[in-house]
Amino acid sequence: MNFVYIGVIVNTHALKGEVRIISNFEYKDRVFKIGKSLYIGDLKNCEEIETYRVHKNYDMVKFKGINYINDVLKYKGKKVYVLRSDLNLKSDEYLESDLIGLDAKFEEKIIGTITDIINNNGYKLIKIKEKLIPLNDNFIEKVNIEKNEVILKNVGELI
Repeated sequence: MNFVYIGVIVNTHALKGEVRIISNFEYKDRVFKIGKSLYIGDLKNCEEIETYRVHKNYDMVKFKGINYINDVLKYKGKKVYVLRSDLNLKSDEYLESDLIGLDAKFEEKIIGTITDIINNNGYKLIKIKEKLIPLNDNFIEKVNIEKNEVILKNVGELI
């Protein structure tokens, strides 16, 4: 199974078994739905979402069959995953983590390999060698996972 990291359970909320998840996952609308499964911790314990809501900057989730705070305390601080197949990505969609390791091309030349994605106060940047390039449509012309490449545009001054 191919698991995708989506966030971490940072705390419980109230007494009925609800948890607070911090997540900046790009496809939250496909993940946090009633009836969907989340996989928690290193053992990937499967829990089904019974309720979901947003509170401040948290994704608040209550799991089916868990009604007491003591039953979710074991998940505090644990990473949360989903199955990649549950995301139903279209052929032109990709996860930001898929970009790591791809060759970055500008004007038909490989300028380097993407080594990291940095979240800079809401602005995402891709790291190529020691250069940082904004991850948006102004600088990314095309992403081709099959060809292992990202085609850049408008980056002449940045590189």
